[in-house]
Amino acid sequence: MIALGVTLLGSIPSPARNAITIGPITLRMYGLMIAIGVIAAVWLLGRQLEDSGLGTRDDASSIGIWGVAAGIIGARLYHVLTDWSRFSDDLSSIPKIWQGGLGIPGGLLAGITVGAWQAKRRGIRPAVAMTFAAPSIALAQAIGRWGNWWNQELFGKPTDLPWALEIDNEHLPPGYPPGTTFHPTFLYESFWNLLLCGFLLWVQKRYQLAAGRLLGVYLIGYGIGRFWIEGLRIDPAHVIAGLRWNQWVALAAIAGGAIYLLLTWGQKWNEQPRVAVVDGNEAIDDDVVGEHDEGTPVGDIEPEPDELDSAADEEPVERSTEL
Repeated sequence: MIALGVTLLGSIPSPARNAITIGPITLRMYGLMIAIGVIAAVWLLGRQLEDSGLGTRDDASSIGIWGVAAGIIGARLYHVLTDWSRFSDDLSSIPKIWQGGLGIPGGLLAGITVGAWQAKRRGIRPAVAMTFAAPSIALAQAIGRWGNWWNQELFGKPTDLPWALEIDNEHLPPGYPPGTTFHPTFLYESFWNLLLCGFLLWVQKRYQLAAGRLLGVYLIGYGIGRFWIEGLRIDPAHVIAGLRWNQWVALAAIAGGAIYLLLTWGQKWNEQPRVAVVDGNEAIDDDVVGEHDEGTPVGDIEPEPDELDSAADEEPVERSTEL
């Protein structure tokens, strides 16, 4: 049965076009994949913040908007600077991100920095935001990598494996005959990041790492995957001591993540929820709860006699259950 499945698969076809036209609107699939990845990441970030009691979905949206905007700019600038020969004679092509060309290292650096800054503005510790951002980033990358499939770009070396990627003649690199199939590196990285996302969620739930430490685990995991996948690629790149530039960046990410984990070894999660949920729908600020005896459940707190008299004289007011 396995042999039959391999025979039936044969190879992975590439899409005939990288855009969909609906009336006067042309939707670039590369951009759509990035957008879907961003939406999924913000959803996951918001869910983690709410489950922990340390933030809301509104916080996640705000952090996401700033972080994603900075990440896209940083990723594009990184790509332009590391492939300057492609843009030096055509500066007008620099902003054309729909044609492909986003450098993940630059996007991570800019996006994480600005996202942490925005989290602090929202009253969330940057280290906490980075803990929840780590699996969210991996999820976004897993989805966004499919944009390379739509653009028929950044594939690997020739191969005749059953899951080899077909490339049409228009996108075929010079020197390769028509019909050559290649390693689908977009697929490898997509699967790797999806597994990394799940692994990060499991690690944090199982080991309760201190705020920020999960980002170190992410850097190591992403760096390992990016190193071997980058080694398969055949698109032009700067080579230093036999390694492509992004392989060196991946090694730096692994080293940085490992050093950070060693420096924070043994530290555990000790964050306290910002809100306490009552009956599943009311939020009480933790500062208010903290004024009462720690051993008294929130629902059992009795009002003072003066408060009862005051409340009796007031008109009934409908209470909001919104955070």
